[in-house]
Amino acid sequence: MLSDSVMYLLICRGLVSSASRPREDSWLKSLFVRKVDPRKDAHSNLLAKRETSSLYKLQIHNVKPECLEAYNKLCQEVLPKIHEEKHYPCALVGTWNTWYGEQDQAVHLWRYEGGYPALNEVMSKLRQNKEFTEFRKERGNMLLSRKNQLLLEFSFWNEPVPREGPNIYELRSYQLRPGTMIEWGNYWARAIRFRQDNNEAVGGFFSQIGQLYMVHHLWAYKDLQTREDIRNAAWHKPGWDELVYYTVPLIQEMESRIMIPLKISPLQ
Repeated sequence: MLSDSVMYLLICRGLVSSASRPREDSWLKSLFVRKVDPRKDAHSNLLAKRETSSLYKLQIHNVKPECLEAYNKLCQEVLPKIHEEKHYPCALVGTWNTWYGEQDQAVHLWRYEGGYPALNEVMSKLRQNKEFTEFRKERGNMLLSRKNQLLLEFSFWNEPVPREGPNIYELRSYQLRPGTMIEWGNYWARAIRFRQDNNEAVGGFFSQIGQLYMVHHLWAYKDLQTREDIRNAAWHKPGWDELVYYTVPLIQEMESRIMIPLKISPLQ
């Protein structure tokens, strides 16, 4: 609430009169609305890796509980064929089941070498692939729901490459406030340095199509206790607490999934 003295000043200046309503609203809003600096380029150009043109697709499938075993078996039969087919400019980065988080869930991460043209080429070829058509039909009968997102990778994050296991994986997903992606990138370009000692950083991505202003950080750990130890150790490094302090207000929602890789996953 404005104090009596401030309100009196506003009345004297005529800012609350109906005649000056548009100008007054603008002036009052400027007192309370956080200003966002104008940008001269899309954040995809400012934050994504320039040396590659890779596009990523994140698929999240909610599977009928009684069908999860059959779903995994079907995926392990078909997905490697797409991954290994030289005429498809795509690669399976990783495929998992959620262990902690939303249950009976499958997560797949694909990389398309060459961006949107590569994605279009793969989709066009798969539509003509009878085995894949049958696979999608059979898979569809096992699902409760599914969603996907197209992602770019942050320029300052590690490139997701195959790794040996056994590991558990954590997918931390952040819904940012619109207009804050550049700030997030600026802070995490420094924060990622604090999380490299144990090779736990797998990849960092931000959405382009699907749910927007989404950020995904993918981490690998030996087990849950190792995860706890590594995360606690970060707080003892000077500067980590400050970066967390500044990034938390940028977040609207966040979610953590602990995932177990399937046998066919390049990330083990």
